[in-house]
Amino acid sequence: MNKKSFITIIACCGIMIASAQTLFTYGKNTADAKDFLRAFYKNTPQPVKNKPKAINDYLDLYINSRLKIREAYERGYDTLPQIKTEVNTLRTQIADNYMTDQQTSGRLLKEAFQHSQKIIHTGHIFISYRNAAGSIDTAAAKNKRDEIVKRLQKGEDFSMIAQQSSDDPAAKTNKGDLGYITVFTLPYEFEKVIYSTAPGKYSTPVTSKIGYHIFKNLGEKKAPGKIKAQQILLAIPPGADENYKKQISNRADSLYKLIIAGEDFGKLATSFSNDFISAANKGIMADISVGQFDPAFENMLWALPKDGDVSKPFLTSHGWHILKRISITPVISDANNKANQQELQQKITADSRGKISNEFIYKIVMNKPGLKKNVYNDAALWSMTDSLLDYKPYSFGNAISPKTALFNIGDSVYDVSAWVAYARTGRYQPGGASFKPYSQVRDEYIQFAMLNYYQSHLEEYNDDFRNQMAEFKDGNLFFEIMQQEIWNKAQSDTTELAALYNRNKKQYTWKQSADAVIFFCSDQAIAKTVFDLLKKNPAEWRKIIEPYSEKVIADSSRYEWSQLPNLNKMIPKAGMITSPVLNKNDNTASFAYVVTVYPQPTQRSFNEARGLVINDYQALLENQWIAALKKKYPVVIDKKVLSEI
Repeated sequence: MNKKSFITIIACCGIMIASAQTLFTYGKNTADAKDFLRAFYKNTPQPVKNKPKAINDYLDLYINSRLKIREAYERGYDTLPQIKTEVNTLRTQIADNYMTDQQTSGRLLKEAFQHSQKIIHTGHIFISYRNAAGSIDTAAAKNKRDEIVKRLQKGEDFSMIAQQSSDDPAAKTNKGDLGYITVFTLPYEFEKVIYSTAPGKYSTPVTSKIGYHIFKNLGEKKAPGKIKAQQILLAIPPGADENYKKQISNRADSLYKLIIAGEDFGKLATSFSNDFISAANKGIMADISVGQFDPAFENMLWALPKDGDVSKPFLTSHGWHILKRISITPVISDANNKANQQELQQKITADSRGKISNEFIYKIVMNKPGLKKNVYNDAALWSMTDSLLDYKPYSFGNAISPKTALFNIGDSVYDVSAWVAYARTGRYQPGGASFKPYSQVRDEYIQFAMLNYYQSHLEEYNDDFRNQMAEFKDGNLFFEIMQQEIWNKAQSDTTELAALYNRNKKQYTWKQSADAVIFFCSDQAIAKTVFDLLKKNPAEWRKIIEPYSEKVIADSSRYEWSQLPNLNKMIPKAGMITSPVLNKNDNTASFAYVVTVYPQPTQRSFNEARGLVINDYQALLENQWIAALKKKYPVVIDKKVLSEI
């Protein structure tokens, strides 16, 4: 069994009942009603027509899962290295998702929606910390920043200053014009400043890790939404000579003339486009929002007046492009649109804005468990730090040592050695050319320690996180004990499998069946292409599907008629090819090529029935095991609590 496909019964959900109530006991252990309901609503399709019956049916599954997981703990499976590693890995992966509070998330969601409603034409001047020689020179950068601000205050043209003085190489040609931006186009700290700047005005300088930035709002308008388009890109490789560039230009003109004459855009994109991702899909690109691509590209794309229009070839730094507009999806203006909220929230989580506010964490940790600062000599600490980091002499005797505790958070002690390890990198100003005051570094270190403490104790602070981690850990234990107790035995005990087959031989028969090849295709278009080719020469099916190896999977075996796709009520015949049928869940398509037909039921051999026998043996082993577990952990259900839920 594939662990990734295994769905644990214990799951998280927002369903709660009034107070903690024991639904059942198993041995010395208890199961809470709210945990059962959380799992029930997570794993039961909604709505439920007969809720009492559904709950009773699910309760049996839930009890069995708790018994197995309890037994896994009893055997010490939770201490197995692979289990501990997998749990710790998941914890690392998801902990950041729980490091923001709902109030902050709500504010960020509202702000992101508001920003999504308009686009801003943006100018940019960049002042780098690095000088012309490539060295960090923050003092020179600050002087240059101040000089540019003075020029702007005098009314000098923003674009001319950008062209003359910006350290962005592109500004020499684009005069600092970034084109239009919208939500998530730029880092959040830039986006926030731009959306706070009135049209026609420039911002105060913004500090980043690499320098200073000044933005100008060159104009704004309502967001146009997203555009779906096809592209043909004829890339010009670096270092290409003028003759080669001319050849590419001529090829672009030729393709454009073919398109205007009626040639299929998608076929040409597949054959000629150097954008290999879109070329594999007939040139169709993912939906495009403002600010994702080069301004020249976007200006040409959004200038296409109606669906189906094709641009003339145009040149960008990537090469020659030809674009075809397919459709436009207007921006979602309903702030309560759930799908749009979910999409924005996902982007917020991945974006830097999802981590901008840690104030709520500091407040929580200060309240529980609290922070206790110890008494020590600041001057001695600074001297000790200089001694350990810069090899300077220490002149405070025994006033402080690397083991001296600076502060405590709960039972966690933070001493001088841990402080020095943080200060080794945390003491540098942005750009790295100068140092922060030690008092500032210490304050930042205390905040760093509180964040780490909160993250390492998340289970104590966040119920959702605790439930998710418990679900994952229990799921891994369930998988491990099922592997050891059921699945491995059922796969490897050939003697018992053969005996079970012989005892129940009459159960393992073929109904009406056929030797057939089933083709599973990535989409309906590929299915039709392969289907048309197979009809001409079905015996050569292996050669026919070889060019489509990444999009077509063929499974050659014996199948019962009911397993053949799209057979419906037809009687299969040798050589028949069923027409492709679409799977609406994932838009894949499948069809079958029938080789040999067996119209009468026949006995399956042991090898042919092996999969069925294994399934039956697994069920037998599991029933015997559950009976033994119920003797070891007697189950008592509280009927009153069950009736209440």
